[in-house]
Amino acid sequence: MVDGRSSVNQAPITGESVPVDKEPVDDPSKDWSEEKNINDEHRAFSGTINGNNTLEIKVTKVAKDSTLSRLVKLVNEAQTQKSPTQRLTDKFEKYFVPAVLVLVVLLHFAFLVIDETFSESFYRAMAVLVAASPCALAIATPSAVLSGVARAAQSGVLIKGGRPLEDLGVITALAFDKTGTLTEGKPKLTEVVPLGDMQEEELLKIAVAVENLSDHPLAKAVVRDGKERLNNADIPEAKDLEAVLGKGIKATLGSDRVYIGNLELFESLDDKEPSKETEEQVKSLESDGNTTMLIRQNDDYIGIIALMDTPRKEAKNTLEQLKKIGIKRMIMLTGDNQKVADAVAKEIGLTDAWGSLLPEEKVEAIKELREKEDKVAMVGDGVNDAPAMANSTVGIAMGAAGSDVALETADIALMADKLETLPFAIGLSRKAKGIIKQNLWMSLGIVALLIPSTIFGLANIGVAVLIHEGSTLVVVFNALRLLAYKE
Repeated sequence: MVDGRSSVNQAPITGESVPVDKEPVDDPSKDWSEEKNINDEHRAFSGTINGNNTLEIKVTKVAKDSTLSRLVKLVNEAQTQKSPTQRLTDKFEKYFVPAVLVLVVLLHFAFLVIDETFSESFYRAMAVLVAASPCALAIATPSAVLSGVARAAQSGVLIKGGRPLEDLGVITALAFDKTGTLTEGKPKLTEVVPLGDMQEEELLKIAVAVENLSDHPLAKAVVRDGKERLNNADIPEAKDLEAVLGKGIKATLGSDRVYIGNLELFESLDDKEPSKETEEQVKSLESDGNTTMLIRQNDDYIGIIALMDTPRKEAKNTLEQLKKIGIKRMIMLTGDNQKVADAVAKEIGLTDAWGSLLPEEKVEAIKELREKEDKVAMVGDGVNDAPAMANSTVGIAMGAAGSDVALETADIALMADKLETLPFAIGLSRKAKGIIKQNLWMSLGIVALLIPSTIFGLANIGVAVLIHEGSTLVVVFNALRLLAYKE
């Protein structure tokens, strides 16, 4: 940043739920391209969204080295490294088909070894060829996959093929992004704390009146939720707004001067700093993951308001269901600070929370988890989640809220944007895997029974055709049972 001050939404890249205030560096003429330790308030990521003020930005890296390009590279690398699961049928048929053909050729010449005519040897060879044709085996997996994918789609879950359908059922750990996945993705007014003789309703009116002048996302959240709490009561009009970047705002309301901001605003304002008790209240709210604003009217501190990106209503219940069905670890990976991560994790019941992670660090976290847990799924919605999804066993995107990159990278998309469909998808995956196994054993068993029966003349070609085609129908009907799967 070489000129201008503004708030920048970094959620697409870092996943932070609250916009970050940016300000220019002290020495804009310096060559910053080799500087590695640039403070966050001076640094801009490509792919982030500027707020309402004008910024002049000095580009320090070429396009191929930008944060966004690195994310795309990480996704591509992970996708080339990720080989499809080797199906049992692929391995089996690789050796089985040539072996059957060799056996059939040899059986053609059985009349040279045993006392029978060429036509009898030919008939036996054709009967074995029919009996050994792996039609049921070939259709065992695809029929179950198609039924499973169709059933998932009925409930708003898009599964991109057989590998993720099978893999989802064997995962032991789930990693979640925070913003937009476990939380609503936008700040909400969580606490209104009047100080002294101030009433909550009066405090809210003052806060809404002053914040109504600002375009900051936090100010918009205060106005939106404040009006809702006040039942759209009449709000007085404030004027003379003055913004102090990164600290807060000042405005005039009637004959009073009102200040709203963080503790830093009042430390730099004058010598009338808040009491130790008020500071402790602010820090207590912040330790719970809230973004706080202290409000002062003239020389008196009249209240504290707090905002937070609140968890989705269904998040806690969904995580409880996941525990019941055997998911051992549920970890949050977020770009937000550790305090916010810990607060959200405690509220909804996660086993771990890892905060302040950049996209590359999320990838390392997934790799670390895979070493310990083997099968790990990553659930996210942003561009910053795509590399981690690509490196997980199964990548899951929140469909409606998800970015294009996340949806393209993901193996599974929750199209209705409902987190509560996740336990259903895992249950369906386990059921599908069970039916695939049943189909494989059934088709292999039929082949194992028919081949010796036709070789030794216990079954003729008609019986072989009947049992062979019958087993194919049984396999298909067994797979269709997935369409009736219920949560």
